[in-house]
Amino acid sequence: MSEIKFSILIVDDEAGNRQMLRQILKGKYRLFFAADGMAALEIAVQNKPDLILLDIMMPGIDGYETCRRLKANSETATNPVIFITALADVGDEAQGFEAGGVDYITKPVSAPVVLHRVAAHLEIYHSRLLAEETIKKRTRQLSDSQKSAVIMLGEAGHYNDTDTGSHVWRMAAYCGEIARACGWSAKKLECMELASVMHDVGKLGIPGTILRKPGKLDPEEWKIMETHTTIGCNILSKSNTPLFEMAATVAHYHHEKWNGGGYPKGLKGDEIPECAAIVAVADVFDALTMTRPYKAPWPVEKAIEEIKKGSGTHFNPHIVECFFKSLDMIMIIKTSWDEKEQGGAS
Repeated sequence: MSEIKFSILIVDDEAGNRQMLRQILKGKYRLFFAADGMAALEIAVQNKPDLILLDIMMPGIDGYETCRRLKANSETATNPVIFITALADVGDEAQGFEAGGVDYITKPVSAPVVLHRVAAHLEIYHSRLLAEETIKKRTRQLSDSQKSAVIMLGEAGHYNDTDTGSHVWRMAAYCGEIARACGWSAKKLECMELASVMHDVGKLGIPGTILRKPGKLDPEEWKIMETHTTIGCNILSKSNTPLFEMAATVAHYHHEKWNGGGYPKGLKGDEIPECAAIVAVADVFDALTMTRPYKAPWPVEKAIEEIKKGSGTHFNPHIVECFFKSLDMIMIIKTSWDEKEQGGAS
């Protein structure tokens, strides 16, 4: 006996019609039955049939209204509906298609017609499901590949630097919380967190002697160091996906200042993209509170005061407000990372 792959919901207020369709379809499909539209809606949600055979003239809500409600429900919207109708109702075909039906079968039903139409629409439905699953699988694979690339680029940017690898991930988490306080959507938040990981990828092009210098840089060294913004932008601009477009913007402009005194372009005020302005605050806060060869970590209170002081000069005032709105979560993130690093060092 062949395996039953598909299920069908038969909806008709006349028991004789339901019985006739049962005889035609039994053994080939798993069958559910409803005698009215309201029952059909409940059974469709509970059992998720692959196809619905729906009578039009029924007590209560008719077949057209039942179909409209099925299509309005995300759980049943994709299920194909074939109307079962008397010959006199064929003039209402347009109404049925507008309600969301895919086909009509006229009464009295013919077994070969029913079997052919049902098989054809189930084949279309099944093919569409396979296509959608393939697309979802490829999308997941692309997403995983993007995240892998982000991890590698984020680590590469600090390969020759004195920063610990945790800096980019801790700072990225800060960026996510600030962006959330700014009202960003969940999709943009995810993009922000991943893009910010790559903010210093341009350090790949900076000599290790400069990156690891145990002291402040001289003016010539600073000129070289400042080029990491344009180098990073050039690297990340090779991809035109939304993630890498944001990452390129962040890499390019995260050292710009609200008063125009930053680099590389000397952008001022709202000329600085918001994503870069968010990274600027998170990056400075994390840099101040972490150990470097040339400085001890600042106390958190002092670093917070420095962010506040920089509002309207170094930093976008609105982003600073959002930083303070999200400060409780930022401190939880910082504490968690501090504990991980201390555990790794012990």
